[in-house]
Amino acid sequence: MYRNHNCGELNISNVGEIITIAGWIQKIRNLGSMSFIDLRDQFGITQIVIAENEELLEKAKELVTECVISVKGKVVERSNKNTKIPTGEIEIEAEEINVLGKCKNVLPFEVNSEKTGEAREDLRLEYRFLDLRNDKLHKNILLRSSIMKTLRRKMDELGFTEIQTPILANSSPEGARDYLVPSRLHPGEFYALPQAPQQFKQLLMVSGFDKYYQIAPCFRDEDPRADRAPGEFYQLDFEMSFAEQEDVFKVLEEIFTTVFKEHTNWKVDEAPFRRIPYREAMEKYGIDKPDLRNPLIIQDATKLFENTEFNAFKEKTIKIIVVPEGSKQGRKFFDSMTDFAKEEAGANGLAWVKVEENGYTGGISKFITDDIKEGLEKEYNVKVNDAIFFIADEFKTAQKIAGQVRIELGKRLDLIEKNVYKFCFITDFPMYELSDEGTIDFNHNPFSMPQGGREALENKDPLDILAYQYDVVCNGYEMASGAVRNHDPELMVKAFEIAGYSEKEVESRFGALYNAFQYGTPPHAGAAPGLDRMVMLIADSDNIREVIAFPKNKKARDLLMRAPSTVTDKQLEDVHIKVDIKEK
Repeated sequence: MYRNHNCGELNISNVGEIITIAGWIQKIRNLGSMSFIDLRDQFGITQIVIAENEELLEKAKELVTECVISVKGKVVERSNKNTKIPTGEIEIEAEEINVLGKCKNVLPFEVNSEKTGEAREDLRLEYRFLDLRNDKLHKNILLRSSIMKTLRRKMDELGFTEIQTPILANSSPEGARDYLVPSRLHPGEFYALPQAPQQFKQLLMVSGFDKYYQIAPCFRDEDPRADRAPGEFYQLDFEMSFAEQEDVFKVLEEIFTTVFKEHTNWKVDEAPFRRIPYREAMEKYGIDKPDLRNPLIIQDATKLFENTEFNAFKEKTIKIIVVPEGSKQGRKFFDSMTDFAKEEAGANGLAWVKVEENGYTGGISKFITDDIKEGLEKEYNVKVNDAIFFIADEFKTAQKIAGQVRIELGKRLDLIEKNVYKFCFITDFPMYELSDEGTIDFNHNPFSMPQGGREALENKDPLDILAYQYDVVCNGYEMASGAVRNHDPELMVKAFEIAGYSEKEVESRFGALYNAFQYGTPPHAGAAPGLDRMVMLIADSDNIREVIAFPKNKKARDLLMRAPSTVTDKQLEDVHIKVDIKEK
């Protein structure tokens, strides 16, 4: 009734056929005796021509862009062919036009043009149904669908069983604030939307399912970032019985190499991926998600400067970044990097020197003694024409600042390798860390197996205990996170006790796992690659909202559906809640 062909499939072989197509008007050109319409649907664009038909020419004057029409007509060969599109050799001589969906004359922003991206993001999100007509954004969502199909196919090939887990669950300390859902039937009690299906997937292993997976929605009340969607995100969640760390690594390598090779023409790292212990990552890159496309590394030069007369370096950790050929940069570059370190990275300053034929110049060159020069050249492979950046601070702060400086140097000097995906595993995460309050807290996943088992938990300093925890990192983004699980109930209780939980609290807050582990639990391990971030990298986008159909904005608001919003007093009464909001 509406179409027998789409707008992307007709070609020279269809000339002479009478066809019907339907879609959105992308462009109208009224030339008096003739009119041309570019008709668009998901599959492409076909040109419509109206000539020698007064009734249709008059009708065309009333049409506006983005209204939906159906066109019946004859396929003819175009005199001025457009080789840039598959349908560019033909056009449709319109015999009949029907308006299927009217559109307002004035659009909130230009749709499907280069100017679409110039519109305010909040306006685009408010009219997301229009924004999604944009070709690039539309293709991102189709890419996401295709990637999900590939993931399901690959997991099926690897012998995993897809199982759905509940959305209404229990509150669980997993690194972020929970979204709470009040219960109508149980006054004063709340469900929590799952931050991840963590406990459920472990329970499935106890239930005897050998390999589980699902493309799971996860809900975390976190502040938004460009690479993290606020509120909710999706991950390929999987778990394996009778598995060790290397078994999970092989699955992750299969998943990432398969998906990236099938959906991009960029170079993709071959398995096995490089393994980098957490502490080495922090030492060399100042971050636990290093971008390996950047060739710069951070080195520790604290010992070299232990007798320095430079007050800013005394009793400080000294990190250096050697930039090959960096001395060719002008003073303005070094000053701008110093501004970045102070304003963006939180540094007190950024010291530097140039290494030139006639010696060390600029910056702090007067504090570079002959002994230090010899050490830099011998131990750190410094050469003529290099530049050296120095970061001096408390150990962890120096690491963090050096990491940010390294990333910025890579960008500004155009050192980042192009059109390649570089993967690595970050391994051996600390089991515990100090919280902001100075107490022992879990560093990663609280259900992880400590390296060294019970002996480590009982005899080691908690901050020295490593865990069988790991991340997959690609091009500076965390792509997956996982662990070998702690499946021993006694070991689990001990691990939580170190973090300040009593056995009663463990039994109360994690009752299902605690109870299940008393009835025969296989060793198990798993991980969860992030779907949104995977699509973002493959789409070569730097904004995760561009690969989600209906995302929330930077303030975690859904501007299209106007959420969050107030509800009626009756709705609140049903769930036994009173709201008392004081004016700010």
